[in-house]
Amino acid sequence: MMEGGDDRGAHRTERDSMGEMTVPADAYYGASTQRAVENFPISGIRLPRRLIAALGRIKAAAAETNAELRLLDPDVAAAIADAAREVADGRWDREFVVDVFQTGSGTSSNMNANEVIANRALELLGAARGARDRLHPNDHVNRGQSSNDVFPTAIQLAALDGLRSDLLPALAELEAALIDRRDAFWPVIKTGRTHLQDATPIRLGQEFSGYAGQVARARRLLAAAALELEELPLGGTAVGTGIGRHPEFAARTVARLAASCAAPGLREAANHFQAQANLDAVVAAAGAIRVTALAVHKIATDIRLLGSGPRAGIGELELPEVQPGSSIMPGKVNPVIIESLCMVVARVVGNDATIGFAAATGSLLELNVMLPVAGHALLESIDLLSRATINVARRCVGGLRASSRGAELVREGLAICTGLVPAIGYDAAAAIAHAAHARGLTVRQVAREQTDLDDAALDRLLDPERMLEPGVEGPAGG
Repeated sequence: MMEGGDDRGAHRTERDSMGEMTVPADAYYGASTQRAVENFPISGIRLPRRLIAALGRIKAAAAETNAELRLLDPDVAAAIADAAREVADGRWDREFVVDVFQTGSGTSSNMNANEVIANRALELLGAARGARDRLHPNDHVNRGQSSNDVFPTAIQLAALDGLRSDLLPALAELEAALIDRRDAFWPVIKTGRTHLQDATPIRLGQEFSGYAGQVARARRLLAAAALELEELPLGGTAVGTGIGRHPEFAARTVARLAASCAAPGLREAANHFQAQANLDAVVAAAGAIRVTALAVHKIATDIRLLGSGPRAGIGELELPEVQPGSSIMPGKVNPVIIESLCMVVARVVGNDATIGFAAATGSLLELNVMLPVAGHALLESIDLLSRATINVARRCVGGLRASSRGAELVREGLAICTGLVPAIGYDAAAAIAHAAHARGLTVRQVAREQTDLDDAALDRLLDPERMLEPGVEGPAGG
């Protein structure tokens, strides 16, 4: 049986608006959930943990607001809130059995949450599961809500939690590891490269300062995207008008969510018609995550390239040896930590494409109808990239060492002839570089032969350290 089904032996009968359904006897979900299980035997992929937790938090906050507004009996509301908090804490994850590929509004999963919480609340009240006359999944648990505003709100809450609890801290750790290597590598002068060809000298530490700066910029983009996720659609109900809810329901419930989620910036959408008719905040977050993934990919693949070899490659970095690299070649060690990250980045880029497609084709009139797959893709990207980033920081970047190869290649490099240009001009310096390459000599050796520059002048002009900061006269261009 697929993961989305249930095979627990004895059964009981539950009812919804369409009639009776048979569900497992010990299940907390009911008839609507069972219909969805049977309607969507697609992938066996269920809702992410963070999305289930967000649904639980929303239902708990809604119940407390409805009690405060005297729209629910206090005992019923308290039982709902307690059951919902159990859902948020992960106690009933096995009860969320609906496939991700389901109704596009997430209604099936919203009802899954409503039914689980209703039946657990009935149990807390000492009643039997399915006693809808006492506590109803729609009338009580879903009071003042619609799948159309609850599910996108849950996606945004879950994404916020993932960004702030996992991805941003992971990036901060990577940035710190890169800064540490920047400082350690600052004395090392090596050959810079543009177009993968030799260029003027650069400090290895300067390269790593660039990597750290790239991570810092990604963190700023993600923080900005998180601010957009804080504006919640909750309160628009079906089409944005707020039909079926108390005028104060949204503001009070969002305030409760701000407290329970430790996110004081949460706020009710200023325009509910806008907020639930599109996926703009999710698209922006996915875009920032994609930028981050590509930044981390660039850094990791640079490190892999600089560590290639150890004898037939560039070999300027020594990567930590974490496991044997070959089943046939003894002594071979591969950059496997970086390779795993590259595969994660491929997945993140694919998830971004999924979200873009969902936004472009699923946003129809008053509602986007590809919410579950967009939410799953976004949360998977956050989770995978967080883990891969931490892994690279700890198992690769933190253990990097500089070899002696960088300094050796600077002495032999041809691009160092750039230092001669202020004294003899571009064309003469280029001729020296070509001659050095053809004859297997250094630029200094040929310059000594073909110019009247003495050793002192050559020492000054060809000093790699003079080329590391602005102020050396020379030509512009790359």
